[in-house]
Amino acid sequence: MDELIAILQEIHPDVDYETATNLVDGKILDSFDIISLVGEIADKFDVVISAEHMIPENFNSAQALWNLILTLEDDD
Repeated sequence: MDELIAILQEIHPDVDYETATNLVDGKILDSFDIISLVGEIADKFDVVISAEHMIPENFNSAQALWNLILTLEDDD
C-alpha cells in the first residue's frame, strides 16, 4: 500500500490518504487525476482498471483503491 500512497501523494501531496474517505465525493480527485492514477497503477502494479471498476466507491479512499488493486491482481 505504501507504493499506492506514494502515487497518490504525487497527485495531491497535501491530502492525508491514510484517513481520507471522500477523495471523489469531496472533489479532491477530479477526472484527470483519476485517469492519471489509473495509468500509474497499471504501470506499477501490472493491473488493468476497466470501465466497470471506474466507480466512486473504488476511488474514495486509498484503502478502497488498494482493495481494488488486490482484487485485480487475484483475477490474473
